[in-house]
Amino acid sequence: MTPKLSIVLSNYNEHANLERGVLDEMYSYLKTAKYTWEVIINDDGSTDGGDKIIENFCKKHPGFKMIRGQHGGKAAGIWNGIREAKGEVVLFTDMDQSTPLKEVEKLLPWFDKGFDVVFGSRGKMRKNFNLIRQASSWSFRTFRGMMLLHDVVDTQCGFKALRTQVAKKIFPMLSVIKSKKTVSKGWTVSAFDVELLFLAEKLGNRLKEVDVLWKNEDTSTSKQKSFIGESVDMLQQIIQVKINDLNGLYDQK
Repeated sequence: MTPKLSIVLSNYNEHANLERGVLDEMYSYLKTAKYTWEVIINDDGSTDGGDKIIENFCKKHPGFKMIRGQHGGKAAGIWNGIREAKGEVVLFTDMDQSTPLKEVEKLLPWFDKGFDVVFGSRGKMRKNFNLIRQASSWSFRTFRGMMLLHDVVDTQCGFKALRTQVAKKIFPMLSVIKSKKTVSKGWTVSAFDVELLFLAEKLGNRLKEVDVLWKNEDTSTSKQKSFIGESVDMLQQIIQVKINDLNGLYDQK
């Protein structure tokens, strides 16, 4: 039977979040859900042993499945999971569960109203963000809004649902997927969410932004994130998406 919802997560050095029981939290919700589901977790070449926790969990919990891929970054990891998805709708979410999985109940009804991409929004304020990150987030939104997706408040919330056929069409078009020729090193973040939503809109899909609960719950200390480096990289990628569009690279042949 085709499940209603495929839930995709990508794991890279999430040992601390896994140890605090995020998978148990997901299962506790899903076992009472009123829709059919599957959970696909891509291990993106973890080096901290978190994959063993996932592997053991999946053996004991029907509906959970782990696959393995070379370390290619978040977008590549999510794409690996989406390729396995069998549900009518696919949701990708973050392992840290800063947005609880139950929030998907706010997204699913919009598909019955004809929307194709329904994505969570943290609004304009971010709980647990210090003043520097608040200011950086505002700057990112302002700059991105001048360039792309003018009516979208939050492109970066890691809680997005798409009709599965739409996801399987758009993800291979993403620059970070098309251009990936080597295995990534370390924690890789990109502005693929911006390109994803931009392409979805450009291809004529109906988009809906929905406010969801969000509180920074990430306890991982082994992903070696560089906030400044991430910010610069994401801004460069937004500019590249705009250039790609102006050069007609996203035009349908």
